[in-house]
Amino acid sequence: MSKKSGDTVAAPAKAIVKRGSGVVDQKIYDSVLKAVMSQRLRPGTKLTEASLCELFAVSRTIVRKAIQRLAHDHILELRPNRGAIIAQPTPQETREIFAARRAIEAAIVPLAVEHATRAQVSRLRQIVKEEHASFHSGDHAKWIRLGGEFHILLSESAGNPVLTRFLRELVSRCSLIIALYQAPNKTACPNDEHEELINAIANGDAKQAVRMMNQHLIDIERALLLSDDEHEVNLADILDIA
Repeated sequence: MSKKSGDTVAAPAKAIVKRGSGVVDQKIYDSVLKAVMSQRLRPGTKLTEASLCELFAVSRTIVRKAIQRLAHDHILELRPNRGAIIAQPTPQETREIFAARRAIEAAIVPLAVEHATRAQVSRLRQIVKEEHASFHSGDHAKWIRLGGEFHILLSESAGNPVLTRFLRELVSRCSLIIALYQAPNKTACPNDEHEELINAIANGDAKQAVRMMNQHLIDIERALLLSDDEHEVNLADILDIA
């Protein structure tokens, strides 16, 4: 049978062994997430239950649990008659997500200026240092994750848990979009913009901080390169399965 573009290619089947389901489904979750965030699994790539069962030597029950978790976190999309594919946000969805995020963070920033403690500001500065280190070491996945953590911590410093809950989902979806569609040789979330934003907050300049946050999110969106291309991949190599 011929292989379709976008389908994964599984390694030879292994004997299924019994393991703690929580440990194994977490391993599957982490492997897929890392591959997506490092841009080795592209948007639209199909992940079949059979392939994951063979690669991780586990039952379909465990694989389905991992797939459901990945779908819940918007890493995968579950489509009728196609199964699970790596999420493939459309340009319109991307614009809507970033528009929502700009609105939410515009509400968060003035509250952060008012309520952020010295300890929280110091933690924000520490995250920026870690961002610099991961960027220069080439750890793209960690760099994206830390960029998201920066915005979540900033939201937590605002003291409004409802806004933070909304932002968490938006940051999760934006992190995926950045990992999937970041244009080559472009920094989607420049660390110096984070540093300047912290300075504005620490100086109590809410108007400037809001303006900077809005421009920062616009810059992130502009750094994206959307594409509908699909590629055949070897899932075993991508997920580092020996």
